[in-house]
Amino acid sequence: MRGEAGTREHGGMTSSTRARTVSPRAGRRRDWLAPAGLIALSLVPIMAGVSRVTQLTQGVPVTEDNARFFDSPIPVLVHIVGSSVFLVLGALQFAPSLRRRRWHRFAGRVVAPAGLLSAGSALWMTLFYDIPSAVTGPGLPAMRIVFGLAMAAAIVVAFVSIRRGDVATHSAWMTRAYAIGLGAGTQVLTLVPWTLVFGAPDPIVYSVLMGAGWAINIVVAEIVIRRRAGAGPARDGAGRRGMAPPTMRA
Repeated sequence: MRGEAGTREHGGMTSSTRARTVSPRAGRRRDWLAPAGLIALSLVPIMAGVSRVTQLTQGVPVTEDNARFFDSPIPVLVHIVGSSVFLVLGALQFAPSLRRRRWHRFAGRVVAPAGLLSAGSALWMTLFYDIPSAVTGPGLPAMRIVFGLAMAAAIVVAFVSIRRGDVATHSAWMTRAYAIGLGAGTQVLTLVPWTLVFGAPDPIVYSVLMGAGWAINIVVAEIVIRRRAGAGPARDGAGRRGMAPPTMRA
């Protein structure tokens, strides 16, 4: 009987130990799903930026579609670098394991300025570049200005909030800023299926599909923010309360 009981007890301890060793590992994998997905989506605009830099450095033929970049390359280079840093480091800010470390705060001090450079350069290019009608659509410049201003304002509000110690507000506004910054990635998901099924969109449809990319991201961001608020304050590994879920602390 003792041997049987010992076997059951040992088996229970083994199961418990196995649960403790497997569950945290599975939890860590889940923690990295969102950052990995965001980085994968970010690769779309990042690779487009790399292609643009290659064109500028290798001296490809100047055409109507790329003349503005050769005439004034600094804004587009600033936009490519700022956006790439913002998207990659910003995605990592959504990893819970990194939020519980000082890396999160240090990275946030890079993410926020990079986001402002991305938004500011996008506004400059919209206002001062001579954009051919073939690569734009009616209302699209206005949308770019609105979303660029909104992204910059969201980062500023997030920075002011964290300086006041308001983590929840900081987290919400940085999430919104990231959603806008990631619009270029989601826009590919709206443009490519349409092009494959119906062919190249006309200017009006092009504007609608571009706007849909931003709209989808904003809706998803608001859902995440509301779920986060409904979950209440989180507890980090040290047992302190007040560490909100996905946040980009500046």
